Amino acid sequence: MTDDSELGHAIKVKILMFGPLAENVGAREIEVALEEGTTAMQLAERFQLVNMIDSGLRVAIDGTITSNLESMLKDAAEIAFLPPVSGG
Repeated sequence: MTDDSELGHAIKVKILMFGPLAENVGAREIEVALEEGTTAMQLAERFQLVNMIDSGLRVAIDGTITSNLESMLKDAAEIAFLPPVSGG
């Protein structure tokens, strides 16, 4: 039997991908279990999106665009990765 005090608590978050990101990942919505204390930056690293942040990728947590990717995610949070929009 495992002692829960030795394990980090898990949280579940919903990830929303838009445009080419959804095409690359193969889904628009993904639910993932993460260790408590995971940051938005760590989530971006997990999906290999960090290099896109410098190119204009925006991140919204629970509907609010944020530049603080080091804030810890909360259970049931909704994280949206928004690619830069171009057009003419």
